[in-house]
Amino acid sequence: MSSPISTQNKYKISINNLVNSPSFLKRFLISVLDRLLGIAKMNSLYHQHNMQGLSKEAFADKLIDILSIDVQGLDTLKAKIPATGPVVIASNHPFGGIEGVILARAIGEVRPDLKVLANKGLGIFQELKDYFIFTNPLSENDPKNGPSLRACIKHVKQGNALLMFPAGRVSYYQSNKKRISEHDWNKIVGRLVSIDNAQYVPVFVSGTNSKLFYRLGRVYFRLRMLMLARELLNKTNAKVKISAGNAVKSRLIKAESYEQKAAICRSLSYAFESNWDYTWPKDKVATLQPLMKPLSEELIDQEINKLPQDQTLVEQGEFKVYYGYQSQLPNVVNEIARLRELVFRQHNEGSGEPLDTDHFDATYTHLFIVKNNKQIMGAYRMGRTDKLIEASGKDGLYLNKMFDFAPDFVNQTNPCLEMGRSFLIPEFQGSYLGLLLLWRGICSFASKYPEYRTLYGTVSISKLYDPRSVKLIESILVKEENTRHVKPRNPFDFVLHAEIEDLHKHYNLHDNLSAMLKSIEPDGKDIPILAKQYLKMGAKFHALGIDTSFNHTPGLLLSVDLSKAPLKQMKLYMGESKFSAYRDHRITAS
Repeated sequence: MSSPISTQNKYKISINNLVNSPSFLKRFLISVLDRLLGIAKMNSLYHQHNMQGLSKEAFADKLIDILSIDVQGLDTLKAKIPATGPVVIASNHPFGGIEGVILARAIGEVRPDLKVLANKGLGIFQELKDYFIFTNPLSENDPKNGPSLRACIKHVKQGNALLMFPAGRVSYYQSNKKRISEHDWNKIVGRLVSIDNAQYVPVFVSGTNSKLFYRLGRVYFRLRMLMLARELLNKTNAKVKISAGNAVKSRLIKAESYEQKAAICRSLSYAFESNWDYTWPKDKVATLQPLMKPLSEELIDQEINKLPQDQTLVEQGEFKVYYGYQSQLPNVVNEIARLRELVFRQHNEGSGEPLDTDHFDATYTHLFIVKNNKQIMGAYRMGRTDKLIEASGKDGLYLNKMFDFAPDFVNQTNPCLEMGRSFLIPEFQGSYLGLLLLWRGICSFASKYPEYRTLYGTVSISKLYDPRSVKLIESILVKEENTRHVKPRNPFDFVLHAEIEDLHKHYNLHDNLSAMLKSIEPDGKDIPILAKQYLKMGAKFHALGIDTSFNHTPGLLLSVDLSKAPLKQMKLYMGESKFSAYRDHRITAS
């Protein structure tokens, strides 16, 4: 006969049976995970604040309010969203959830037709389901992804707005980069922005998740997904900054594949990271002195009429292009200096003096356009380097103040024309004729003096450009092989964003510089018109320096071998027969 079991032993056995039962263990682990991952707390908040059954807008507002998130930049974001037409809005994915709610709520005010391509994990919020087209970013072979992507394409083709997070997963620490970064963007964004008439709006959400999130993610990447609810809840009282660029037309995003287009869209987004920032130094000019009074038309006419006939370079209708020297044209050169100051002030580049002049005006050649021999319309200042160096060494060159030229730089090995101080008066700016006349004048002078094979000089980049744009211009246009023989004395002390630098090394962003500038610049400015003109002439870009004597204006140093310039351009500026003679001069001289 078995002995009776004591009450104490019976209690121990019952506890052991309970603990050892699979159902108990499962419930216990779920309870622990609920608390650890924040699911239980999220469920509690959901019921405590009566969020069930709310409209998607009310639910989003309630969630942001409960977490007391300080969202900055929403008004700017909404102003960037086109009110009509097909548009793709793509953002980085720093948090994994709350940024989707914030962006959808704000953009939806401008575009009620908005849909969001989102991780199916956000399906836990039934109230938000009307925003979303769900996908599974962790499984490229998920059969449900195909219909989702086709739904996105159809939505945009129908002229609607789509928000997406093309990395497909939250930002994570990448050991090869030694920084928190995003996964490569899915090529679907490249496909979507290629839709006819579509526009692309890049968005960047600044912020990070907890250190624990990144540590666990380094152990096993799927742990990041499990931690997203917890990370959403720990954003209480957080500041979230939203930055966005101007809408870019799809035709400006140029690439050979959808993958490359997606990478370019990604770089456009990263261009708006708030930490990538630089502030121009304050202007040295405290007050602007009144400009010198305009020169009388009679005095202009008198001085020009005294010039030798062979100093007339171009005649076209009521316009003529001349060249001359300060010793011949003291009053005309003063008027040129007055107009330079007037124009440069409009671009935050003026000296603040009544005239924009210096001692180089006395040694350089002045090429200028006049209308009816009475009104100066524009000008260029040209330095004949062989004569200037012979007279004063490198100090005779204006640009020697900005750049340290090695002995084998072209301006010391061959006669060159150092170009600078170009302008067109306000009513002539943006005029095809104005630039045409300047270039015809330059090429006519070169034809007259064919020993000058190379033009070099700087394109002034106004500080009205955002510093990010200036850095992109420098990084994309200046090639390393062209920097070996010259260095800026005052370099632009601003580093290119690491993510954009990586992309540029891989793909070369040259063809997408316009898209990047138009997205960054508040007024949609493109590459400076003079830089575009030099690009058409086959220019090499050597360096970017800061002209400390010219209101800290950035200057992009370039050179053009006129004898190798495109025939199409030289036929327009010089004429085919003159250009042939100009090229042959080089062959004869060698």
